[in-house]
Amino acid sequence: MNVVIIEDENLTAKRLESLLHKYDPTINVLSRLPSVAEAVGWLSQPSHPAIDLVFMDIHLEDDLGFRIFEQANLTTPVVFTTAYDEYMIQAFKVNSIDYLLKPINYDELVAAIEKFKSFKKQFGVMSPPTPDLDTLLSLIGKPREMDYKDRFMITVGNKIRSIGTHDIAYFYLEEKIVFLVTKDGLNLPVDYSLDKLTQLLNPRHFFRISRQFLVSLPAIHTIHTFSAGKLKLDLMPKTKQEVFVSGDRVTEFKEWLGK
Repeated sequence: MNVVIIEDENLTAKRLESLLHKYDPTINVLSRLPSVAEAVGWLSQPSHPAIDLVFMDIHLEDDLGFRIFEQANLTTPVVFTTAYDEYMIQAFKVNSIDYLLKPINYDELVAAIEKFKSFKKQFGVMSPPTPDLDTLLSLIGKPREMDYKDRFMITVGNKIRSIGTHDIAYFYLEEKIVFLVTKDGLNLPVDYSLDKLTQLLNPRHFFRISRQFLVSLPAIHTIHTFSAGKLKLDLMPKTKQEVFVSGDRVTEFKEWLGK
């Protein structure tokens, strides 16, 4: 079976590929594509092998994955992957689109593939229903309080922990890995970039102060001011390195503090 993974989180894409090979080592991942532009370009090439199934993230690095339907003649069955919960899932169900809720669960992945195989066996060459793009884009284009991610499922060894965003102090980037730090000092890696987390989290509660840090308001213990408007933050729990607000974000950060 030939599949394509359209996903802008490299760790998530690699993990999905690993789970696919766990299910069936003969599955051939033709390409991992991180953006709408690259996906449209690759799918438009007549030379690539026939695709049986596409796994598509909704929020890609340059636009919504739904745009690919508008810009490419995509007639391959698609399984959407999403970090959103029931609100968005209902939109997919209305359009008979399969989905996997992140972090992807192996058993749910197997169920989605078996469902695809069952449909293909029953109906032969299968084209997915065309999604109601106007409705889906309208739903995503109107962020509401319930749209934002409110908890993370973190895998630690052979255990899974559920951590609510109200328990998270901040996120930070170290050696290309993003870590979540809870209010009680628990430090855990997550399969999201800071760019993606900025999209998923409520901006009233979290602010991207620099390329390395995304912080919650309660985590800010002290703000130190320096000449030329430079700001240094003391976070709780304490960080290993000094934390500064990027110069180009100082004004927006102050506005955020005052909301």
